[in-house]
Amino acid sequence: MLYYYRMTQVPLLDLKAQFQQIRTEVLPLIERVCESQQFILGENVRALEADLARYCASAEAVGVSSGTDALLLALMALGIGAGDGVITSPFSFFATAGTIARVGARPIFCDIDPETFNLSAVAVQSCIERDCARGSDGLVHRASGVRVRAIMPVHLYGQAAQMSALLPLAREHGLKVIEDAAQALGTEDERGIRVGSMGDVGCFSFFPSKNLGAFGDAGLCTANDAELAERLRVMRVHGGKPKYYHALIGGNFRIDELQAAVLRVKLKYLDGWSEARQRNARFYDQAFSKAVAQERIIIPVVRPGRHIFNQYVIRVQRRDALKAHLAERGVGSEIYYPVPLHLQQCFTYLGYRAGDLPQSEQAANETLALPIYPELTPQQLEYVVESVLSFLK
Repeated sequence: MLYYYRMTQVPLLDLKAQFQQIRTEVLPLIERVCESQQFILGENVRALEADLARYCASAEAVGVSSGTDALLLALMALGIGAGDGVITSPFSFFATAGTIARVGARPIFCDIDPETFNLSAVAVQSCIERDCARGSDGLVHRASGVRVRAIMPVHLYGQAAQMSALLPLAREHGLKVIEDAAQALGTEDERGIRVGSMGDVGCFSFFPSKNLGAFGDAGLCTANDAELAERLRVMRVHGGKPKYYHALIGGNFRIDELQAAVLRVKLKYLDGWSEARQRNARFYDQAFSKAVAQERIIIPVVRPGRHIFNQYVIRVQRRDALKAHLAERGVGSEIYYPVPLHLQQCFTYLGYRAGDLPQSEQAANETLALPIYPELTPQQLEYVVESVLSFLK
């Protein structure tokens, strides 16, 4: 391995490099949309939805305004609201629990698997057995009295949650399953099943930093039930069908036609980009192997299936000091996530305390994401590794 003592700039993500690859395809499409002046739910949205339904192995796909709105719309379409509870992970982006609270429901947090950072099926089962009771109206959370209506697993960092264990639990207790797949388009579980096709609704984000990123905010809901998919479509336009006639209350959750045009181009490249991320992850794994053997660093644990590496997340002691060291050397990194959701100030009313979910709390103190984007050069990868190892030594 080569070692570089002159500073090399390695950003956490370089979208400019990606844009150079697609600019000759995407700019004419943007111009065509502008010339048509059809900006809302046009031909690009319909084509993108068909393409993504096939890609996700789902019967239906409904383009929406963001990954957050995908979660919000899924909850609304399933009728989850005041007096309901949703079991989910505390180690995720805020939208996971924030949308549950926004519909008036109660997040019920269960701890994570410390290896994959995904919602632990063992913890969910323990929560159901210890903290819930079967009532005449279904599963009831004893402490709060809410009726548990759904499970929202998160496929964090691009690796599938334990769906083969979570789905039977949901069926046993009559719970809906909303997959937070914001970071996991194209991810597969150990059975080769694509995320977003297993639960009642799959929710994806096309925020620019995602593996498939728009030129702004955009998202997607997937579903296999045609009636539920139609409900999602109607509710994304304020619940109006036909226009100005409202049997449902929805919201303004439409995907933008310009974003759909961009995403149609990018989707053709996605598998190649995901393979490049996997190749970069293998480089890191090999380069860090000696430090792993000496227990100075923990690299991502990859379970059987398809991990698309939306992030490459390591665990280290003195994480904050490592982040500062990398910044000094021009290497971008990010902490996903420094405060678990159950300890966020806005969720104080839920009654959680430090120590309640130890695996999530430890992960929040130890994890750091390194650059993993497809356009990284071999020299940049080597520089990132040398920078990390120089700190660990």
